[in-house]
Amino acid sequence: MAKFLDTTGVSYFLQQLVDSADETLVLISPFLKINDRLRQSLEDKDRMKIDIRVIYGKNELAPKEIDWLRSLQFIRTSFCENLHAKCYLNEKEAILTSMNLYEFSQVNNEEMGIYVKKEDDPELYGEIYTASRRLIRISDEIRVSVEKVTKEKEIKTGKVEKRKSKGVVAGEKGFCIRCKKEIPLSIKAPYCSGCFKTWQQYANTSYEEKHCHNCGEEHKATMIKPVCYSCFKKNRKKFTIKER
Repeated sequence: MAKFLDTTGVSYFLQQLVDSADETLVLISPFLKINDRLRQSLEDKDRMKIDIRVIYGKNELAPKEIDWLRSLQFIRTSFCENLHAKCYLNEKEAILTSMNLYEFSQVNNEEMGIYVKKEDDPELYGEIYTASRRLIRISDEIRVSVEKVTKEKEIKTGKVEKRKSKGVVAGEKGFCIRCKKEIPLSIKAPYCSGCFKTWQQYANTSYEEKHCHNCGEEHKATMIKPVCYSCFKKNRKKFTIKER
C-alpha cells in the first residue's frame, strides 16, 4: 500500500531511496539544484558504478551544477521538454511527489507525495517504472547543452581549447545513416540530430538503417557498425576509436 508523505517525509524518504539504491536510480525533476547531503550520496553511488539517470526540464542549470554532473562517470543527465512530473525511484521503491529536486523546495515549500514499495504494490511500482523509462527514452542527453555552455564560457574568457572528440574525424563530412543528410563524420554519432532523436526512443544499437555513414551509399548500417565494409577496409585507422 502507498504511504502518504508531507514535506519532511518526502525529503527523508528521498534520501533513504538514494542511499538504498543497489542497481539503478532514476531522479526526475523539472528543476535541479541538489543539496550537499544528496550530492554526497550520489557521489558515493557513482563510485559504486550504479546506473543513475537524472531527467530535468528547465535548461537553467548553473555552470557549477553542470561541472559537478560532468565529474560523475555513471550519472547520465537528460533534458525533457515540457517536463512537469517529479518522480524518484530505485529498483525497490518509488516516490511520486510535488517536490522538485531543488534545495529551496525542500526547505521552504509545502509539499506532498506518496511512497511505494515494489514488494508491497508491484503493479503500481511497475506502472511508475514504465512511465519513468519512457521519459528517459524521449529525453535528450545533456552532453550537447554542456558543451554549448562550456564553449560560450570559453568564448567570453578568450580561452578556447582545441578538442578532439572520440571517433570524430575533424573537418570531414559524413552522412546520416537514416536520411543521408550531410553531417560531420563521427563514428560515434552517425545520425543527424532529428534522426537521432527518433532513434533514441528505442536506442536499439543493432537497428538497421539505409546508408553508409562515410560514403552515403545504400548499405545496411547500424549505430555500432555505421560504415560499409569497403569504407572500413580502406580507412581502418580512421574508424578505429582508441580509448585514452
